[in-house]
Amino acid sequence: MTHRPLPLVSRKAARLAGAVRVPGDKSISHRALMLGGVAVGETTVHGLLEGEDVLATGAAMRAMGCKVTRGDDGVWRIWGVGVGGLSEPSSVLDMGNSGTSTRLLAGLLATHPLTAFMTGDASLVKRPMARVTVPLEQMGARFVCRSGGRLPMAVIGADASLPVTYVLPVASAQVKSAILLAGLNTPGTTTVIEREATRDHSEHMLRHFGAEVAVEDSEDGQAISITGQPELTGREIRVPGDVSSAAFPIVAALIRPGSDVRLAGVGLNPRRTGLIDTLIEMGGDISFENRRVEAGEPVADLRIRGGALKGIDVPPERAPSMIDEYPILAVAAACAEGTTRMLGVAELRVKESDRLAMTADGLAACGARVEAGEDTLTVHGTGRPPAGGATVATALDHRIAMSFLVLGTAADAPVAIDDSRPIETSFPGFAELMNGLGAEIAEPAP
Repeated sequence: MTHRPLPLVSRKAARLAGAVRVPGDKSISHRALMLGGVAVGETTVHGLLEGEDVLATGAAMRAMGCKVTRGDDGVWRIWGVGVGGLSEPSSVLDMGNSGTSTRLLAGLLATHPLTAFMTGDASLVKRPMARVTVPLEQMGARFVCRSGGRLPMAVIGADASLPVTYVLPVASAQVKSAILLAGLNTPGTTTVIEREATRDHSEHMLRHFGAEVAVEDSEDGQAISITGQPELTGREIRVPGDVSSAAFPIVAALIRPGSDVRLAGVGLNPRRTGLIDTLIEMGGDISFENRRVEAGEPVADLRIRGGALKGIDVPPERAPSMIDEYPILAVAAACAEGTTRMLGVAELRVKESDRLAMTADGLAACGARVEAGEDTLTVHGTGRPPAGGATVATALDHRIAMSFLVLGTAADAPVAIDDSRPIETSFPGFAELMNGLGAEIAEPAP
């Protein structure tokens, strides 16, 4: 993504109030497009996230022979080519900023007899891909990358792929999903063993399309197995609101006393709700209404009311269920009373940016006391928001950008970010949605 930076400034809001729906879940949207693309027949997707990351996935599936359209009614329709039916793309697949797309598609492509080239924006080409290429090479694929296993990357799919049993060295839903997707076009049973439970959207959606997925306990952890070469059938999918996107209005409401915000139809997969659990432990007033299940995923409407928060210790085993939410949790912690210690967060250093360093530096610039270790982030709250008054560098990281715009809604002095464009990758219309609730987020005065 090349663009001229678009700075934004966020100013203190009196309170936030109103009812909104956040964009569709990004993880589920990616998987709907990919699995719809290798199913037989038509898949209809309601509520697909139309951010740049997901649109990159849709474009990649089109480039490999799938028909992917958006109707005037906002419903996306995918006509798939069947398992093993993807064709070799004629040009480079540009994945933009999306690590999820890149790693999952690497798995899908690894067991097709084709060669594909993948690249991304300035942020994505710095992110390591070896964690997925290592197990996929065991299945017969080959990869040619830049040093450090980075993009651009050539994927040379296996002519005759082999099933594997692979123990994940670190908790990663992306690696698990890449191997399971590679297992779709592999004869026999492919198994991934995870010592720590990670988000299970892939397992839910694979079953929804008709794949045989088994989950059992083993000596090394939980074993997830897929039986290869099924016939997947097109399905209807309703994408719930993304809990990772909901995190921003949730925290914004909690840190402004008197706020009362309702969020409709938020996905509450228990392996994704670590932030909500943590905020409730901190004293956050979050209630759940109209609980239901849609396409195998638990969903509810949320009501969030502002009030005092207190610092807590966040255990390392919670990290897989909230790894993307630590920057916005750190904002909540900076407004809480007492110290919040976030443990087991080394994974933050290899996200869209070094989120651990970016979060710590941004909070310090805004007047918060914060310490970052190799695997920890500690924020010392005073019971009121930090002073603000800084311009925070985002390093093309959408979650850093949104987190500090949320801080600006509570800080005494405005908080600016140097570039808001990456927000469109995951949360199109973020500033408009927040302003509709009472925030003041706008371009700086000339």
